[in-house]
Amino acid sequence: MTPAEMVVLRFGRRPVPRALVGLPVHDVTNPTDVDSLVDAHRMLVVGGQADLAGVLTRLLRADRLDVEVALVDRPWRARRARTAGARRVPLIRDETGTVVTGAAYWLPTESVRTIAGEGVVDDTVLFDGEVRGVRVEPTADLPGLRASVLTGRMRPRRWITGRAVQLGTTGALLVRDGVAAPRPVRRSTFYRHTTGWLAVR
Repeated sequence: MTPAEMVVLRFGRRPVPRALVGLPVHDVTNPTDVDSLVDAHRMLVVGGQADLAGVLTRLLRADRLDVEVALVDRPWRARRARTAGARRVPLIRDETGTVVTGAAYWLPTESVRTIAGEGVVDDTVLFDGEVRGVRVEPTADLPGLRASVLTGRMRPRRWITGRAVQLGTTGALLVRDGVAAPRPVRRSTFYRHTTGWLAVR
């Protein structure tokens, strides 16, 4: 693969690892900055999980999930990100078209200690009543995601895997890859997109 087919997307003015020297570097300050780069064969994301999710969200909306994507969140990952092969893995998104790559949470709002409502993974009830929170994660293989109610120490209790997880509640704080939504939600869904993304790991 030639350097022209690879682009480095740098977030937050992070230093570019030595193994990526010679590749074109683009500083991303706005999500739409990615849109002009979707013709690349491989994108190397120098950033964190939220940055990776943002890139995949733009590729999803541009219908360009044929672009290979690598996360370089540590310098030692840079060489493999440049040379390793890509594997198609499940892409997890919500009803707004926003992708999650690390973890999403449904948490209580500031005024309460629990979220009240019901959570369902495919046809399995995750909870019905009040819980301290829920964690949702993509998985590398099908069916695509897993979800768990959080214990008092905010640790996952029992994982349930499926294609989709839905929440109906009186109000919850939605957090995607460490970024909180601006307003509480009453309904929220995460599910496996029809096409996975090409992960370089």
